[in-house]
Amino acid sequence: MGRKNNTHVPDFILMGLTDSEEIQLVLFMLFLLIYLVTVLGNAGMILIIRLDLQLHTPMYFFLGHLSFLDLSYSTVITPKTLQNLLTSTKYISYTSCFTQMSFFVFLGATECFLLSSMAYDRYVAICNPLHYPVVMSARFCSHLIFGSYVIGFVDSFVNGLCMSRLHFCDSNVIRHFFCDTTPVLALSCTDTHDVEIMIFIVAGSTLMVSLITISVSYVSILSTILKITSTSGKKKAFSTCAAHLLGVAIFYGTMIFTYLKPSKSYSLGKDQVASVFYTIVIPMLNPLIYSLRNREVKNALLRVMRKGEGSGQLK
Repeated sequence: MGRKNNTHVPDFILMGLTDSEEIQLVLFMLFLLIYLVTVLGNAGMILIIRLDLQLHTPMYFFLGHLSFLDLSYSTVITPKTLQNLLTSTKYISYTSCFTQMSFFVFLGATECFLLSSMAYDRYVAICNPLHYPVVMSARFCSHLIFGSYVIGFVDSFVNGLCMSRLHFCDSNVIRHFFCDTTPVLALSCTDTHDVEIMIFIVAGSTLMVSLITISVSYVSILSTILKITSTSGKKKAFSTCAAHLLGVAIFYGTMIFTYLKPSKSYSLGKDQVASVFYTIVIPMLNPLIYSLRNREVKNALLRVMRKGEGSGQLK
């Protein structure tokens, strides 16, 4: 694949977000801070879930994988973006560009179906609480996770297969800060119509199937909550879903805005802002959303810290 398309364009140039050196420095400091918070937040979430036995439940099993995906998602994009903000040469090799794109699609598609699995978990917990331990067994949860990763891999494989059919002649300037599908498609000197249709169908199907699953789950949840007579019961049910709904709304809102439209309508300014949001900001927000609004995670953190202090005193 590399040799076929690499004949005339051995490297790409990432235009980045701005030409101003002052703004680049500000963005570097901001993105570096966000990335550090992302790494600490998501790695911390994974660690707390693994160390605290009370969090060994289906909901936190999925949340641990969400933190892993967000950490990976951010690491695929942010380090190269930080490097380019500090250097005048913003080259990325053909192989590195398509590797970054493949991982980006894989992680994004996987997260879509992981969020669907999390919505189904909440549906069973609220609508069928008596059957919850049986339905959401460890084996079934593992199958949902495995299925999410498989779908992500298939989406990434199809995307890579479609992109491998393209030829890049002279233009090698990607008008973006990372190798995303739409701006790379714009560089092709061959007709991209069939490729665009195929990618649109695959990406659209991934987004819509997962979004429909989430929507159906939450319509059923809402219907069940409205039937609860006690105010405290309603409040508790809403609180268990609020963090997930907020995360879903932010993630799908930016993804749909960016991808479910023709590539010709790509806007350098608006789409870059949306891309910054879902590639750099959202991976930082998810652990904050799920921990700050979650008493169980806060209590688990305190238990882990006390356990660590106790172990230190015994030594």
